[in-house]
Amino acid sequence: MLYWLSQFSDVFNVLNVFRYITFRTGGAVLTALLFVFLFGPAIIEKLRASQGKGQPIRDDGPQSHLLTKKGTPTMGGLMILSGLVVSTLLWANLSNPHVWVVLAVTLGFGAIGFADDYLKVKHGSAKGGLSGRLRIALEAVIAGAAVIVLTQLDASSASTALAMPFFKDLVVNLGWLFIAVGAFVIVGAGNAVNLTDGLDGLAIVPVMIAAATFSLIAYLAGNIVFSDYLQIRHIAGAGELAIVCGALIGAGLGFLWFNAPPASIFMGDTGSLALGGMLGTIAVATKHEIALAIIGGLFVLEAVSVIVQVISFKLTGKRIFRMAPIHHHFEQLGWTEAQIVIRFWIIALVLALIGLSTLKLR
Repeated sequence: MLYWLSQFSDVFNVLNVFRYITFRTGGAVLTALLFVFLFGPAIIEKLRASQGKGQPIRDDGPQSHLLTKKGTPTMGGLMILSGLVVSTLLWANLSNPHVWVVLAVTLGFGAIGFADDYLKVKHGSAKGGLSGRLRIALEAVIAGAAVIVLTQLDASSASTALAMPFFKDLVVNLGWLFIAVGAFVIVGAGNAVNLTDGLDGLAIVPVMIAAATFSLIAYLAGNIVFSDYLQIRHIAGAGELAIVCGALIGAGLGFLWFNAPPASIFMGDTGSLALGGMLGTIAVATKHEIALAIIGGLFVLEAVSVIVQVISFKLTGKRIFRMAPIHHHFEQLGWTEAQIVIRFWIIALVLALIGLSTLKLR
C-alpha cells in the first residue's frame, strides 16, 4: 500500500525510499512485530476465554506435557497471520502477483489448520480434528492451484524445470509433472512444520531462520544483476517476496515473546500449516525447491522420523525411536525441553547457512 508513495518521488525526493525492497522489508519486520506486541495479549485472552481447557494434549505423547502444557490456549497462529497479512498489505507492491499467490496459500493452509484446531478444541481431543485424508486433499488442491499460477507467471520454458543445488547447468525439466512435484513441496513443507511444532518455541525460530534465508534468495533471484552473477534462475518480481518473509520474521518474533517457555499460547495447526505452506510456496516461486530441503532440513528430519517410525512399527512391530517426532525421542532420553529447543535452533541455523552456500558453490 505504501509502495504507491514512490510515484510522488519526483515531487518529494524522500519518497524514493519506498522503491527499495530492502527498506520496505525492514518496515515489514517492524510493523508485524509491533502489531503482534500490541494486539497479542488481547488475542490470547480472547482465545483463552473461548477455549476453556485450551489445546487438547496427546495421550500418547510425553506424560510430562499433560501437566506442564495443560490449559494453554491454541490457535496462536492467528496472531502471526494477522501481523503478517497487515504488514504485507502495508509494505508490499500489491500489483505483484507473486505476493498474492503466497498470501493465498498461507491463508488457505491457515484456514485448514484453524478448522482442525477448532474441532480438536470443540471435541476436547487431540484426535478430534479433520481426518488426515481430507486435510491432505484440501492442501493438495490449494498447492496445485498455486503451482499452476506460478508456472503461468513465468512464460519461459524453464517454468517447469527443477534446478539442482551446487550445479549451475544441471536442470531437469519435468513438464506438467512439475505441478505435482511443486504441490508436494508445498504440502510437505506445511506438514513438516506442523510435526515440528511440539515444544515451546521449537518451530517458530527455525521458521524465521528459513524465512530470513528465503528473503535473501527472493531478493537475489528477483534482481537480474545478482541472479546473473550467482548463476541462479532470474524470476521477475520475486524480489517482493522478501517483504513477505520480512513480515513473517517480525510476526514470528512477536509471537515468540508469548510462546517462549512456559508458553502463554501455542501456534497450533493454524500457524504451523500456514507458515510451512508459505515457505514451500516461496521455494517454488523462487525455483529453490530442493534448497528448501536443506534450509528446512530440521523440518525434514522431524517428518522423516515419523515416517520411519510408522513404517518400522508396521513391518517389524518395533520402533526406531522411543517416540516420534524426533524431538520427543530426545525428551525420552532425558534432555530438557530447553536443551532440545536451543540445540534444534542451532541445527536449523547451520542448515540455513549450508543452504545459502548453494547460491555460490555451483
